[in-house]
Amino acid sequence: MNKVVQKFGGTSVATHESRERVVNKIIAAKNQDEFPIVVVSAIGRQGSPYATDTLIDFVNTSAGIIADREYDLLLSCGEIISAVVIATQLCNRGYKAKALTGGQAGIITDGRHRNADLLYTKTDVIESCLEQNIIPVVAGFQGVTVEGEITTLGRGGSDTSASILAMGLKADRIDIYTDVDGIMTADPRVCDKARIIPSLSYNEVFQMADSGAKVIHPRAVEYAMRSNIPLVIKNTFSDEEGTTIVQTTKDAASKEIEHLITSIAHRNDRVQFTVQDTVISDKNLLDQVAKENISIDLINIFPQYKVFTIDESHKLKLETLLQKNDYKYTLTDGCSKVTVIGERMTGVPGVMARILKAFSKSHIEMLQTSDSLTTIACLIKKESLSDAINALHDEFSL
Repeated sequence: MNKVVQKFGGTSVATHESRERVVNKIIAAKNQDEFPIVVVSAIGRQGSPYATDTLIDFVNTSAGIIADREYDLLLSCGEIISAVVIATQLCNRGYKAKALTGGQAGIITDGRHRNADLLYTKTDVIESCLEQNIIPVVAGFQGVTVEGEITTLGRGGSDTSASILAMGLKADRIDIYTDVDGIMTADPRVCDKARIIPSLSYNEVFQMADSGAKVIHPRAVEYAMRSNIPLVIKNTFSDEEGTTIVQTTKDAASKEIEHLITSIAHRNDRVQFTVQDTVISDKNLLDQVAKENISIDLINIFPQYKVFTIDESHKLKLETLLQKNDYKYTLTDGCSKVTVIGERMTGVPGVMARILKAFSKSHIEMLQTSDSLTTIACLIKKESLSDAINALHDEFSL
């Protein structure tokens, strides 16, 4: 039988009705002669009684700032409650099930609270459950140190838990259940033509996440990729097939123009700086920027000046640095970065020309560009964002 890790997010376990749907998905896998290993997030989102943010707000309001160790202890509670609820519902439907904490499931981490890294997995408890025909229901987002201290895995932690367990168990597939039908070609809030992408490569998903798309967390993809385990993004509330993430979707024998691009991602709140490089200093400008923990996004370097973008939240900090060191600069704020992503465009000429043509038709000004083998990023004014994404969507027939 195939081992399938099924992860259910907060909206999937938020209400009694949605939890019934979760249980039905688990039972359906069981009835298809698969071994489901279930991972659950905390119930609901901020405002829900047992949501992670609700627990944090309660303690902050009642007692003050939470120390890191106690923070992880508190945050583990929401997922444990979900695990107990789902395991109990399964038992009451006639299926043997067992709720487990992340540590009991064998996720052993280092001691860095709030964002722990995996050391190794011990899967003997879950393997024992499977041998006894018991469905393990694991609290996501958490692990335990060798010394027994509870830790949490940082942003996207429940997705990461699912991939960690799949890697340790040598699972055949990871199903990530959310409240959307899959990963889309663009953000549907700015592109009404966006559609579900049937399949993506691990690399394309990494690039989408790095470029601002709200997809599965990169760490979860990394662990799945190590063992070459397919990830499938599905909707708890529908029977759509979703998006499958695999090693590569590239057909080396065919680079059809209409399939060069798989998706378009974007980031808002970009500020573009043009800095004259005429200051005599012992320190390089980019070194100074790095020491201020200011992350640079797009960058183009010329003999007499540098052009780069940063997040708007760091604008005042960078201006203070530049003024203190007598750099001459100009800035353009209110920008967005739009990135086209696709493995098939590697080595294919004319992609940038098509982007420029699409922008020209829609009267969109290009402020800056940067590219890699599988991405081309373009900086534009924020007010042109929707027009730009729709123009690219049409140009590449997404």
